[in-house]
Amino acid sequence: MLRFALGGLAANKVRSALTMLGVLIGVASVILLLAVGNGSSQAVKDSITSLGTNSLTVSSTNLRGSATAARKLTVDDAKALAGATDAPSIKSVAPVVTTTATALYGNISYTPGSIVGTYPAYFETANQKVVQGDYFSNDDVLNSRKVAVIGSTTAKQLFDTEDPVGKRIVLGGTPFTVVGVLATKGSTGFNDPDDVVIAPLPTVQNAFTGFGSVSQILVQADSADATTAAQSDITRILMGTHAITDPGKVDFRVSNQASLLTARESTSKTFTVLLGAVAAISLLVGGIGITNIMLVTVTERTREIGIRKALGAPKAVILGQFLTESTLLSVLGAGLGVVAGIVGSRFSIVGIKPVVIPQSVLGAFAIAVAIGLFFGSYPANRAASLRPIDALRHE
Repeated sequence: MLRFALGGLAANKVRSALTMLGVLIGVASVILLLAVGNGSSQAVKDSITSLGTNSLTVSSTNLRGSATAARKLTVDDAKALAGATDAPSIKSVAPVVTTTATALYGNISYTPGSIVGTYPAYFETANQKVVQGDYFSNDDVLNSRKVAVIGSTTAKQLFDTEDPVGKRIVLGGTPFTVVGVLATKGSTGFNDPDDVVIAPLPTVQNAFTGFGSVSQILVQADSADATTAAQSDITRILMGTHAITDPGKVDFRVSNQASLLTARESTSKTFTVLLGAVAAISLLVGGIGITNIMLVTVTERTREIGIRKALGAPKAVILGQFLTESTLLSVLGAGLGVVAGIVGSRFSIVGIKPVVIPQSVLGAFAIAVAIGLFFGSYPANRAASLRPIDALRHE
């Protein structure tokens, strides 16, 4: 039976190859797209956990049940948190503003992903380490000096192999002296944390954003165990500075890394499921291709079926022969698809390093084989049900 099946496939090599290609693309798509989704989830997880388990982020939010705009976070809020004597769980505070501008160095023009204005405490809180030069200081903040620490991607784009430390760049018309270069964190696919320029908060406010609200406030708890206490202290202090008495009407949100990680993982899982569903459609199309080809094969070999049945071949043998052919198509196509998917996952896709899920490899292969059996059963049953006299009369 297996020999007859291989002979039948070999008789139409191009047609068999094209049918297997449909299954190959379907299996490879399932493996690759799920790997991309898993890689994206892993990158986001690594990015969040790299901030440290004792980091908290304070951001503005709308008042619940109120049509009025919420009060924005300000530098005074950050100072209140930093200066609170009754909050020993708070280790450091860094207000943050973000903006964008074009950077110029000589004849090179480049727009970094973001320009961040903050305090020196930001570097420790956000786990940003310098590999060249040094951080800017509190004295630089107090005197609004035009100094900046740049990410590795920005350094590469502006300076290539040249040492950036001590060089002057122009950001949106304002000259800045580079005092340090950050260690590479690695891209998360949709966001590059290394494509950044970090400068003293008053300098950025004076040059770009104005002395109004801040985008967020980063807070570092005294330890990972003190995160919950720090979150309570932040809420209590900011409710006081914002004159809020009802905890249900706070106009800010305090997020720790655990809550951010949970939210991002939930989003990533949805994203991965969506990618898997799209890939599964291509696998289904490959199965339909098997049905189409096997129906053509049955039609072409009707006389052969009639002769074999006239010579005494039972229905089970005819059924088994064509089921074997369709299953071989799916098994060979699925096997090649697994190889293509694993090889393809070794390359970055849209900036994401795919991470293969072993279950997706086994699942895609098993589903492809099942599809071969399912979609091949109708043509095989049709062939087995032919009456010998009708088959012999077929032209």
